[in-house]
Amino acid sequence: MPAKGIPSSPDSIGRRLPGRPRRWRRVLIALAVVIIAALAATARLFIWPDQGMPPTVNAIVSLDRPGGTLSPALRLAEQHRAPFLVISLGTPESGYGCPHRMAGVRLICFNPVPGTTQGEAEFVGRLARKYHWHSVAVVTITPQDSRARLRVERCLAGHVYVVTTPIRLGSWPYQIAYEWGALIKALVVQRSC
Repeated sequence: MPAKGIPSSPDSIGRRLPGRPRRWRRVLIALAVVIIAALAATARLFIWPDQGMPPTVNAIVSLDRPGGTLSPALRLAEQHRAPFLVISLGTPESGYGCPHRMAGVRLICFNPVPGTTQGEAEFVGRLARKYHWHSVAVVTITPQDSRARLRVERCLAGHVYVVTTPIRLGSWPYQIAYEWGALIKALVVQRSC
């Protein structure tokens, strides 16, 4: 009679016993798949999102974000890419002022209520209904592209294009973490305009 734990025949020598090594391998493979999927989603949503705009739109909208979204929005307006330039000044405590008027462009500056991207999208939606806009170009920082597009699309019955501005390299980790949380909130908690 063979001893306990010793194979009873030469056929069983090369076979693995079921148990932990196989289970750990499956767990590690599943974890690798999740990590790769998260990295791919992060790259697509926050680092290299779809962007650009057609030659003209009904309005250019500059969101209140660090990274200088106002200058690109002003450049687009100076090129007469839209008859309206809408600028979010942030909360009144931000202290931002409305820029000088521009020939041929109607300038609308506002403080969103609430002072968030949702508040900005709601205000843009009200303007779109009032002025019968069918397309807007939103100017924001690159990591915010997907969430800003989602928020404004919910409030506007038309096309939303996004033009992004770069941010400092050191800001990326914080912005990506913030945008994941904010995007999940927009998808799960705040689903309306």
